[in-house]
Amino acid sequence: MNFSCLLKLDLRRLILFLAVISVLVTLANGFYASYEVQRALLIRDSLAANRAYAAKLAETTDIVLKAAQDQLAYSADLLRDKMDDEQALMAEARRLHQQTDSFNSVVVVGANAVILAASPDTLGVKGLRLSSPNALQSLNAKRPLVTDPFVSPSGNYILAISHPVFTADGNYLGYISGSIYLRERNILANVLERHFHQDGSHLYVVDRNGTLIYHPEAERVGENITGNPVIEAVLDGRLGAETLRNSKGVDMLAGFAPVTRAGWGVVAQRPRADTLAGLDGLMLEVFMRILPLGLLTLSAIWLSALFISRPLWQLAQSARVMDQPGALGRISAIRSWYFEASRLKRAILKGAGLMNDRISQLHTDSHTDAPTGLLNRRGLEQALESLQLAGRPVALITLDIDHFKQVNDRFGHDVGDQAIGLLAQLMKSQARKGDLLCRSGGEEFLLLLPDTELAPALEVAERLRRQVAGQPVPVVGRMTISLGLARWAGDAGGIRQALKRSDEALYRAKAAGRNRTECAPE
Repeated sequence: MNFSCLLKLDLRRLILFLAVISVLVTLANGFYASYEVQRALLIRDSLAANRAYAAKLAETTDIVLKAAQDQLAYSADLLRDKMDDEQALMAEARRLHQQTDSFNSVVVVGANAVILAASPDTLGVKGLRLSSPNALQSLNAKRPLVTDPFVSPSGNYILAISHPVFTADGNYLGYISGSIYLRERNILANVLERHFHQDGSHLYVVDRNGTLIYHPEAERVGENITGNPVIEAVLDGRLGAETLRNSKGVDMLAGFAPVTRAGWGVVAQRPRADTLAGLDGLMLEVFMRILPLGLLTLSAIWLSALFISRPLWQLAQSARVMDQPGALGRISAIRSWYFEASRLKRAILKGAGLMNDRISQLHTDSHTDAPTGLLNRRGLEQALESLQLAGRPVALITLDIDHFKQVNDRFGHDVGDQAIGLLAQLMKSQARKGDLLCRSGGEEFLLLLPDTELAPALEVAERLRRQVAGQPVPVVGRMTISLGLARWAGDAGGIRQALKRSDEALYRAKAAGRNRTECAPE
């Protein structure tokens, strides 16, 4: 591949290339910025939604717990005078268990840690004495309590909501407790699953020790998940939202809120990938919507590049053929409608004009004898060739200064040059329009009189001879010239033959005594 050709970009392609690159970079930057903004908004909105969701469910859970504690408080008040009445205890346990779905089971425990009544009857725990520290939490607390999870005497993994029973004078008689079976259907599951989202979101609840007491994956209930920054924050009583990576290495957007009544924490979270899943489709839709305008913009850029570059392209093309006829006319016709093109056009025209003037001057200098301003030998040759090619008849007058060598020897070359200059001036004064005056060498000169017969040419020669003879020359005094005249009629004989005949006539004039004109016959 010829890389040098690739580098020779014209202005139109360069403008188009730069414009397209600029548009693409701008679009890419816009898409990237839009993507980042939309991504940040989705994450922010998802975090805010999860925080609000967790706060709402924490509030709902708190209300459920309060309602359960109120039920237990009412039952405890009823039983303060009936702790020795087995039938009354059983009836109240059944009523509390069956009238709502708040509890999976209800037990009444005496101050001696013996279970006095239980519902449902299938528990088979009546008469058992509680002995494990977890089972004795409510007995030891002697206040309304939501216990930590523990395994009940019947083998269920539960947490208990209890209320103490006191006599009217404040003697502690035991407590009544409603149990929530954490690994079975329970009031918490009923409340929390009712609000479950279908967008990948899920929630879980931990107790004050960081143990899961509710999770959509039931097998995880009872698992301790401390060490999670979200869990630490919510158990510290804070409401908020954070981005975290869960135990499975999945990035999650989590909102959390505390359940103040029980010291629990509710966490609502959604995988970040699910939150951002629709973003690619959204950006594709944005791209498809912007594509028509983008193509229209690129077309407008292409047309603008063509319009802007056209004057410069025309100037460049014309500059390549400056040596051809009509080049300056073509450049002058170019419509340079903006400042830079106009200045460049003006500069090219000015430069071309100066160049032509310089070439013309060089041509003139190369064909002109500097001391006299007459045509030199080269100019003479070109003039003869032009007349020969055109076939124009011409009279030729050959002349030189008489005894010029003596002038140089006696007065010096400077005086001789002055004499030659004076002769040139006199020749110019006698020449007609269209006549060509040449210095063929030293003191020798030639006049070419196109379209002139011998008689008029002879008059010119004689007039010049008399004027020179009558013109004083500084230092030298008097100066004379001898002239030879011949004519070429434009025939096949050739102008060179006529020049030779004029030279021969000059020699005859010199031989005849100088200061005279001799004519060569046609």
